[in-house]
Formats: sequence, C-alpha cells, structure tokens
Amino acid sequence: MDTFKLTRTAATLVAALSMTFGVQQSSAENPFVQTWFTSDPAPMADGDRLYVYTGHDEDGADFFWMQEWRVYSTTDMVNWTDHGSPLALESFTWADDRAWASQTIKRNGKYYWYICAHSKISGGMAIGVAVSKTPYGPFVDAIGKPLYETGSWDFIDPTVFIDNDGQAYLYWGNPRLYYCKLNEDMISYSGEVGQLDINTTDQDRYTEGPWIDHYGDKYYMIYAAGGVPEHIAYSESDTPLGPWTYKGTIMPEGGTQSFTNHSGVIDFKGHSYFFYHTGKLPGGGGFGRSVAVEEYKRNADGSFPIINPTDAGVEPIGTLNPYQRVEAETMSFSKGLHSQQTAKTGVYISDTHNGDYIKVSNVDFGQKGATAFSVSAASALRGGTVQIYLDKMPGVRDRSTKPAATLEITGTGGWEKFKKFTTKIEEPIKGVHNVYFLFQGRKGPELFSLDYWIFK
Repeated sequence: MDTFKLTRTAATLVAALSMTFGVQQSSAENPFVQTWFTSDPAPMADGDRLYVYTGHDEDGADFFWMQEWRVYSTTDMVNWTDHGSPLALESFTWADDRAWASQTIKRNGKYYWYICAHSKISGGMAIGVAVSKTPYGPFVDAIGKPLYETGSWDFIDPTVFIDNDGQAYLYWGNPRLYYCKLNEDMISYSGEVGQLDINTTDQDRYTEGPWIDHYGDKYYMIYAAGGVPEHIAYSESDTPLGPWTYKGTIMPEGGTQSFTNHSGVIDFKGHSYFFYHTGKLPGGGGFGRSVAVEEYKRNADGSFPIINPTDAGVEPIGTLNPYQRVEAETMSFSKGLHSQQTAKTGVYISDTHNGDYIKVSNVDFGQKGATAFSVSAASALRGGTVQIYLDKMPGVRDRSTKPAATLEITGTGGWEKFKKFTTKIEEPIKGVHNVYFLFQGRKGPELFSLDYWIFK
C-alpha cells in the first residue's frame, strides 16, 4: 500500500515530478481503469469472472487521503465492468480516514473483504473485515470493530490466504510483516499475532504491500521493497510461515510513474497475471495511481521472471457478445469519463463531452451481423450523438475513417432520466472488432449519461 513513513513534503515532491511524464496513448489498455484513479489491486477469481478490488485515490490529492474501495471485473481480461464502491470508510463506525490497501477472499459461500483504515478508537491504523453474499456487495462490517489493532501505525495492507489444509492466514504490515491464523469463520483469529523475517538485503528489504502466493510445493511472499521509490521483490518458503529465503526482483523500480507499487498475482483460465499500479493517467502520479496488469509465465522451477510495466496491457482471452445488454461502464479504454452510482440505476457513465469516447475490445458480431444499435441515455441539456467506429477512430490528420452508424440522443429532462434511443445500421457489422463509441456535441457542456447499450 502506501508508505506512510515517507514525509508529506518529500512525497509531494516525488508526486509532482512523476506528473511531468507523458500522457497515456489512446491505443493502450494499461492502466485498465481510466474513469477514476485506482490503487493497490487485489485480484480474486470466482467462476468465469475475475474480480479486482482496489483503493481510490482522490482527484488532486497531495497525500493518500482515500475514502472508499472499488470493484471491477472481467471475463476476457480486456473489457472491465465497474461495480462501483460497495465499501467505504462510512461502512465502519470505528474508521475515520485512509481507506488503504485491501483484499477479498471467498469461503463457504461468502466473500470476506479485509481492509485497513485509520481507527478513531486507537488513533492508529487497524485491520478490519467486511462480508457479503456476492463478490460485488453490498458489504457490511462483519464484527462492528477492528479485527486487530494496538494503536500502531504498522497495521496496513492486509493479504489473506487459505492453504490446502483449510487453514487461513492473514498477513499485514509496514515496515514489519505480521501474521495471524484466522478461524474458519474468517472474522476471528486464534493464537498470538506473530512477526515474520523475510531475510532480504538492505536494498530489497521488505517495506509493505505483502501478497502470499502458493505454487507447487512452495510459498511465495511478494512485496513492495526497498523503501521509496519502491520495486516489487519476493521471498520463498516451504511453509506459509517461513523461514523465508529471498529470491529476487519481480518488477524493477521505474517505468510506472509512481513512487509506490502494490502487486497481486493470480492464475485465471490457464493464464498467469501480475497486477500493480502506475501513475500514468492524465493528472496522475504518486497520489493519483491507476491499476494495471501484465501476463507472465513462471520459470521452470516456479520462480518469477522479471516483469516490466507496459502500456499495451494483456491480450484478450475471450470475446464480448454485443447482442445482450452491455453495461456502459464495461470498457477496455476510455477518455474523459467518470462513473457514477445510484440506488435506482446502479453504476452508469457520466461526464461525456465532445471528443470523449469508450473503447470495447474483441466484440463478436458473428456472420449474420448487427443491423441496429440501441443505448439507454439521459441528458438534462440538448444531448449529442454517439458515433460508432470499428477498429479505429478518425485521427487529427486522418478524417477518412467513417462511422458505421450515428445515433442522436436528445434531452430527456435530467441526468438520470434514462430513455432508450435506437438507430439503424445501413451496412451490417460482421465479425470480430474493437468498437469505439465517440461522443460528439456542443463543446463545453456535458452531453449525456449512459446506462447500457445493445446491438440487434
């Protein structure tokens, strides 16, 4: 998670420097969330879908002033659905600040979300746990108090793991690594809280952000290392509690435009993925981070290769069906947009302006083809248009690319008064394409909100 040992003055300087780097290219798909700043990704596979639980850096923040956690999911690793914020500081009566790193795990049909936050009880950081019947919430505080706290500032960045014998472990800490054995109810622990020695060099010393991984007959502790700026290193053990042997670096320092890093690894549908965060979104940096992912293959002995950050992201491992309702907040990349959430509508896309767009990747229209397009939209003003482009949009110097269809959206009387709009597609769209929805209208004001879309 976030190295609070770093002074606010020094961190602000580093963040300012990191914001001077270049802006993400429109063809990229890392970071894979662009509607909000997100941090500390924690992946969890559940059936056919992969969920990633993240923190949320506030826009324009000068420190890690974080108020909520967010959830995103995918079936194909390129199109991510925003499930909003089912958990926030307000979910815990004992918490008052710093909604930092977290992780969720499933057991006995329930989902347990382990978080850290500043405690108004002890005045330090504390470990808490929320529970839900679904992976996307709603989540509620499972015990109404911290799971563990002593008033220490060390208690951040929980990671949770269930071993093959059914024993669950919880680890956390900066700059020391603590652990406890969770009971089967996952909301209490037995025995004493212990401390682990990761046996690293000074250059690769454990700092924060632990992630426990079990592969073959070995256990791997992955963590942010080296102080500030951080890189990702790991150690190996024959047991979940050590002794640990330092193995090396996974993601070297540099290339992320963030002075912290926080990783999680997972195998999903026969592929191995490494999640981390960057500062690469426009306006981002050390306090405006964004989650990203890389695919990797383990070495023959089970150890990790060097994994470098890329802008390209990962390849799709599935296609998207356009003939069923697709939430507007499902996308592989976007420009200029935010997501909002209400009890009535759920999550929807807002802040659309002239020139903003959504990209959806690997959309399979089949051989018969799509002949109509509909969208649920709302506008308190005059609306605008949605232009559909296949595989590429027109560039500044290339206006030859023509839209496959254009849909006009008129005012509906409010930003949440959604109405269905439909247009015909003159030449049927067939095959597999990357689809761009380009928004056009008056320059300046917001155009419309989007709930979902569908082709027919």
